[in-house]
Amino acid sequence: MKYTLDWAKYASLARQMVSEGCVLLKNDNNTLPLIDETKISIFGRIQFNYIKSGMGSGGMVNAPYVVSILDSIINNDKLIINEKLKNTYEEWLKFNPFDSGSGWGSEPWCQKEMPITDEIVDEAINFSDTAIIIIGRSAGEDKDNTLTKGSYYLTDEEENMLDKVCNKFKRSIVLLNVGNIIDMSFVKKYNPTSVLYVWQGGSEGGNGVVDVLTGKTSACGKLPNTILKDIKNHPAYKYFGDDKVNNYVEDIYVGYRFFETINQDMVLYPFGYGLSYTKFKLNNEFYIKDNYIYLNTNIKNIGNYFGKEVVEVYIEQNNNKLNKPKKVLVDFKKSKNLNINEEDNLSFKIPFKNFASFDDEGLTGYKDSFVVEDGIYNIFVGEDVRSSINIGSFEIKETILIEKLTEALNPTSSFERMKIINNEIKYSKTPKRSYDLVERINSNLPKDREYKGNLGIKFIDVLKNKYSIDEFLDQLTDEELIYLSRGEGMCSPKVTPGVASCYGGCAEVLNKEYGMPIAACSDGPSGIRLDCGAIAFSLPSGAVQASSFNTELIYELYCYLGMELRYNKIASLLGPGINIHRYPLNGRNFEYYSEDPYLTGMCAVSELKALHSLGVTGTIKHFAGNNQEYRRHYLNSNISQRALREIYLKPFEMCVRDAEAYNIMTTYGLLNDIYTGSNYDLCTTILRKDWGYKGMVMTDWWARLSPEVIGDSSGNLSGDIKNTKTMIKAQNDVYMVTSDTTDNTNKDNSLDGLKNKEITRGELLRNSRNICYALSKTDASQRLVDGEDEVIIKNPPKGADKKMNFIPEFHISNSGYLPIDNLITSPGIENCYSITVDEKADYELCVSLSSDNGELSQTTFSIGLSNLKPYVFTIGDTKGEIVERKVNVSFKHQQNVFIRFYFAQNGLKIHNIKLTIKK
Repeated sequence: MKYTLDWAKYASLARQMVSEGCVLLKNDNNTLPLIDETKISIFGRIQFNYIKSGMGSGGMVNAPYVVSILDSIINNDKLIINEKLKNTYEEWLKFNPFDSGSGWGSEPWCQKEMPITDEIVDEAINFSDTAIIIIGRSAGEDKDNTLTKGSYYLTDEEENMLDKVCNKFKRSIVLLNVGNIIDMSFVKKYNPTSVLYVWQGGSEGGNGVVDVLTGKTSACGKLPNTILKDIKNHPAYKYFGDDKVNNYVEDIYVGYRFFETINQDMVLYPFGYGLSYTKFKLNNEFYIKDNYIYLNTNIKNIGNYFGKEVVEVYIEQNNNKLNKPKKVLVDFKKSKNLNINEEDNLSFKIPFKNFASFDDEGLTGYKDSFVVEDGIYNIFVGEDVRSSINIGSFEIKETILIEKLTEALNPTSSFERMKIINNEIKYSKTPKRSYDLVERINSNLPKDREYKGNLGIKFIDVLKNKYSIDEFLDQLTDEELIYLSRGEGMCSPKVTPGVASCYGGCAEVLNKEYGMPIAACSDGPSGIRLDCGAIAFSLPSGAVQASSFNTELIYELYCYLGMELRYNKIASLLGPGINIHRYPLNGRNFEYYSEDPYLTGMCAVSELKALHSLGVTGTIKHFAGNNQEYRRHYLNSNISQRALREIYLKPFEMCVRDAEAYNIMTTYGLLNDIYTGSNYDLCTTILRKDWGYKGMVMTDWWARLSPEVIGDSSGNLSGDIKNTKTMIKAQNDVYMVTSDTTDNTNKDNSLDGLKNKEITRGELLRNSRNICYALSKTDASQRLVDGEDEVIIKNPPKGADKKMNFIPEFHISNSGYLPIDNLITSPGIENCYSITVDEKADYELCVSLSSDNGELSQTTFSIGLSNLKPYVFTIGDTKGEIVERKVNVSFKHQQNVFIRFYFAQNGLKIHNIKLTIKK
């Protein structure tokens, strides 16, 4: 495949995404956009420490650059910055450095803020009457936000800063560099003249924000979530954060579905809200035909500035037999950029299924089905859920059956769920599972096929349609089929250095004997994570993308990510994350999209279609109900079948049906008493029987699996990573990850399960077929048929062309010396060792070196461990004497780690590098 990866165009699209994702919540007295020659005083340390993304696998991208808001303002020749205030901050920062934590998930939610005095503000006000206040927050994998100061709430120093600055400056602009919604009571309390959510924008974050501040881009982002006056009014407030069980009592009433139905006064900023620098007028016409709404919207810019507008379409549903939210988003589109008095026409074809309800009780006569009940339906069109206006109604005289499905995933535990009837909250028992799950599984076992021995069929013969996948698999022994069920990683040396995993021909016999390629998978939703230290573009977070409401722009942006994946020989990005923003405190909301399933699904579908156009894919995750990070390995989420079907599974269904997804990742936790990696109804009944999914399902990394008897909710819910026989039976195809697929380094029980007839060869063949189907669609398979890609790299940023010296994989028992014959100590080249150890433990890395560069010499080198911030050492003249520099290296979680050495100057002599286990 031939293609051109133009980094300049890539960056330009990302910059546009950031600017279109900035959400303007307040803009009194036309504070924004800033006019030329505006003098600005910038407050808040985050001006120097821009947060490009959240924490964990969703944000660990080794970007060649990150443009902060301050960087972009300095580079903008139309704005004048208060240098004295900037210098004051820089002096303070010397003694208050950025706190990046000391390991996974340890970075604090916020950074210490410089105290602001009246003297500092008075001096700044003499420079200008315009101030920018930047507030930052971080959260992410394994780290939810909390209802504490410095997380959801502002710190005392932040409050003090807002109080003093907003009180004295004529124009005060608050920028929220955050991944999650935070408490917004400060807006009324301190009355800044302008407020924007600028989110976490990746490499081009600062540039995109300043484009909005200066009016290069007219504000056009919309909130993907509802913002409350008081989080205690959130329907999930009492049901989030438990260490054992989350009962989804609010049921289908997620986000605006609850507030628009029961009490609009609870809302500070409604779903879909976002101001513009101009005004628009909408004219709408519609008609109904064949279970579709045909809508045409003429949009005209009637203001004094150019801009784009999002047209949001909602259906107001009647409460007949099934209780329903008052409004549901059924479609949206974004206009082109309109000049003053310019018009655009947007056409919608909206299927009734977009507002169908799932009947899990049989109240309509169609149990376990999606239906549209008889009654009057109103169409609302507008700029957000609250201001949308009723443009007309239509009547459905008889209930319409949209789709008959199978009862699946009803809870086994009893809990009550919310119903809102006549504006009154009531509760009723959630329907429980009414069938024998074990009987369902056993009555649907795939047929066994005999092992036929090696027939000489290679995988390329399957790709060339000479033989079927089944004919190919009949050659594999039971053990070889089990090899196929094990993904390898992290950082397997068999594929692109530094990726999270690989699958397919990881076992030597599969690769060499049968010609199965090996497909690489890499984190994550905010760009490619390469733990070897190689660089990748840092993308705007999912919250930014959803706020843009621009699926066409998402498609364009991810076409470039697709090229980047091809360039790095990576088959699948481990994303998008498409879990729902059930509650504002979920730490991973930055990488997920929205509280609304339709908006979430449309964003993800656009991403997948773009990646598929480049012959790569995304692994949609986490399937399903991963809406809390705290205790995620053990947490049991109890969710009604209706809420699952309408809310939490809907984006996955859209990706499967509309984008032909073929890679899916299950979660760590339990869904209705069964670990998702062992959940038959999730992975087989719904995913494959109801939706027709043909692809592969993988576990999350080192996920626990369910007790011995699948579906026995009275068993031990703690789970076990070794229990892969339950994974195979559920049709979760691949366990991620093992250190070596053939050595069974996780000690899984798949082979024992086969010998004990708890699983069958037919089940192994069924799952292996899914894996081969997914593998056949990867870039690795394409290269097997068509040869290597031809890549042209244009306009690489500084650092993008940094050379990597990969030193072959090296194995150490308890201690040993790393080879240094191929170590390059000249600048411009990063040396990368792939180290494998026998024992998972902490180790000490000791470098013995010397320098005789002269008395005043200062020679710098760094040691990078996987994708963590590198340790930097500066060495003076040692006069030829050997000195030592040591760092700790953790192999506790994986037996393969990349260690990088980079030398900023010539002149260091490396005598030896020793790795020793710490007892």
